[in-house]
Parts: sequence; C-alpha cells; structure tokens
Amino acid sequence: MGWLLPFDNLLCMALGISFTVWFTSLLVFIIVPAILGVSFGIRKLYMNSLLKIFEWATLRMERGAKEKNQHLYKPYSNGIIAKEMSTLEQEIQELRSSSTTLSSEPEFEMADIMSFCRRGVESIVDDEVTKRFSAEELESWNLLTRSNYNFRHISLRLSVLWGLGLLIRYSFLLPLRITLAATGIGLLVVLTTIVGFLPSGRYKIHMMCYRICVRALTAIITYHNSENKPKNGGICVANHTTPIDVIILANDGCYSMVGQVHGGLIGVVQRAMVKSSPHIWFERSEVKDRHLVAKMLSNHVADKTNHPILIFPEGTCINNTSVMMFKKGSFEIGCTVYPVAIKYDPRFGDAFWNSGKFGMVSYLLRMMSSWAIVCSVWYLPPVNREEGEDAVQFANRVKAAIARQGGLVDLLWDGGLKRGKVKDTFREEQQKLYSKVGGSFSPG
Repeated sequence: MGWLLPFDNLLCMALGISFTVWFTSLLVFIIVPAILGVSFGIRKLYMNSLLKIFEWATLRMERGAKEKNQHLYKPYSNGIIAKEMSTLEQEIQELRSSSTTLSSEPEFEMADIMSFCRRGVESIVDDEVTKRFSAEELESWNLLTRSNYNFRHISLRLSVLWGLGLLIRYSFLLPLRITLAATGIGLLVVLTTIVGFLPSGRYKIHMMCYRICVRALTAIITYHNSENKPKNGGICVANHTTPIDVIILANDGCYSMVGQVHGGLIGVVQRAMVKSSPHIWFERSEVKDRHLVAKMLSNHVADKTNHPILIFPEGTCINNTSVMMFKKGSFEIGCTVYPVAIKYDPRFGDAFWNSGKFGMVSYLLRMMSSWAIVCSVWYLPPVNREEGEDAVQFANRVKAAIARQGGLVDLLWDGGLKRGKVKDTFREEQQKLYSKVGGSFSPG
C-alpha cells in the first residue's frame, strides 16, 4: 500500500491549499471590509442580478402556463370577502330602521344579533389575526422550493434553473454563511469578554461583530433618515418580524438589549455582551413583575451615558405584512421614544420566524440557504408622551406612525393571540359599546 502515500500527501496538500485560499478570501474580501464598515458593492450587484433572473423566470412561467392552459396561482389578495366599513351604531340603526316592529324602549331587539353574527362569520372566513402568523405569499416564484412549489414544473428550463440555484445555495452560499456566522459569534464572545476590562472602545466591538453576521446573511440594508437615529437615554421601538431584527439595527448603531436570560449558546453570548456594555437580562421569574421591569428600564434611561434600549413592543414576530398591538410597558417610562420601521423584501427570502413551526436552528438554516435578506429601515422622528395622553394612546400613536412609514397594516389585535385566547377585556369592550348604542335610538 506504499504506492498510495504520494496520493495521500497530494490530497492533504490540495486540501490545505483549498482551506488557505478559502479563509484568506473570506478575510480579505468579507471580514476585514465588514470590520471597517466598507462595502465593495458586490451584494448590490448580486441583488440586481437576482432581480433580472426572477423577472426572466416569471416571464417563462407565465408563457409556459399559457401554453399548457395551466392556472398560474396568484395568491395575493386584499381579502376573501368585501367588508363594509361601518360602525356598530350605523349597522344597528340600519337593522332597526328596516324592522317592521319597533318597541317604545329599544334597548334590545332580536335583529341586533345579526350585526354580531355577520362580523363573526367575516372573522372566521377572513381572519385578520391568524394569517399574520404564516409566511407572506408572493405574486411570483423566486426559485425557492419553499415558495409556490409547483411553479418549477412548468417548463424544463425553469426546472434546470431551480436545480442550479439549489446547488449554488447549498454547496456555496450555505457553507460560506455558516463560516461567517461562526466567525462573527466567536469574535463577539471572545472580544467582548476581553474589552470588558478596558475603559473605552468597547462598544465598537459589537458593531464589528454584527457587521460580520450581516454578511453571513448576505443582508442588503437601506437605512433612511439617519438624522433620526436613536440617542442615549432613550428607547428605540420597532416592529418585529424576525430575531435578526436585532442584527439589522445593531449593524448601524449601538443598543442596549432587553430580554430573558437563556441557557446554551444564547446564554454564553448574553453573559459575554453584558461584560462589555450595559444590557438588561431578566430571570424567568422576574418577567411578569411589571414594576421591577419598569424600574430597571427607568434606571437605565436615566443615565445619559447608556446607549438607547432596543425593544420590540409587539412581543412576538409578525409576518412582515402588519403591525399588531404594542405593549404599553415601554411607553410608561417617561423618556423619549425613537420609532423605527423595518420592512423586508420577500422576493429574496422569507424573513418571518414562525416559532410554532420552526426552531431557532432550523429557522437560521432557512435564512442562510435563502438568496439574501433585503430590507429597508426608516428612522422616524423622536416622539414624547403628550399632555393628557395615557400609555396606551401613546403606544397606538407610535404604532400607527411605524405602520404608515413601513407600508404595513395597522391592527389593534394582541400578538399574544398566536398562542392564547382573546382577552376578556376585548369582549367586555364590545358589550359596553353595545350597551351605549342599544338605547341611543328612538323608534322612527
């Protein structure tokens, strides 16, 4: 078997050269530019090339469907049924005016239930809440199996293009991104631990590491209105689509994070981060103590040397189409609030994390095997609580501004409905509204 030794040596040499070239290329073209905040424009060129490929694939798809008389599924719609924009008072008034018998004391009429029945059926047929926790549908195919699965079977060329894309994403992009992610997280843990003992320069470490993680997702981010970026002593609030929202924002500024203490790898990162900058981590038993949480937040923003706190008031991930109810806790602190709107481009990959369907590891693998993460971030003007305005009204005003800027649907529902039932307070509000409306009409 001695004749195999030269081949073994040659194989080892070839592998050694390959790894050397691989890591040298990463260091020169990705890691060092990321640390310095420099971009060569490769990602934007890559994005524009993908757009041209998607456009060509869409044309082929439409032509192939037409030739074979196949129905080209266009899943997007503004709603399954047409809803009439009218108030409860208007609906009941219309029902009572059409009634043949009117009592002298119209506090309740049997016909009134028709309004509630109609609204109930509308909610069942076209549920505004549940569909916010499923992946956003696309008008056309982006060459990913996970979206519009049957489109790749329309023509041979599309099938070949899909197979080529699969090969590129899993044999080149995925290993590259995993290497970059491991490098970014490793540097974050090691460097934050080291610089925790230094008096200055510590916060730059976070941005350097987050920029490497952004490269690991091939994230192409456009920041708007940078003059409104959050400042020290304030709270930054943003809509929440995915855990990588943190990386998207931290790539452009320094923030103090708020969250629950975790174990495993996330716990290691949390403990390393808190050594180099002030973050607020809660024990599981402390999360439900609103007064304790509010006190910790107040103490943090009172120190103007601390970086702004980053909070996602929805408390859960929504599918990039809407903004749901903001929890009022972060709006009770009495400091300046900096709203931020984040909107992802679904054509390059679905950024939404459906936590009920995918674990964190499988979700990150889906992200790293997508084409790219493309998004826009808008820094809105800072706002303060107005005189006579309570925390709920303040939260709704900020939420409406974020939804308007990001082109998202502004919903009043609580994101907690993903896992729980409707709160009694919602039902009681409707009952109180009806009790006020019910006796406000006189027979006509």
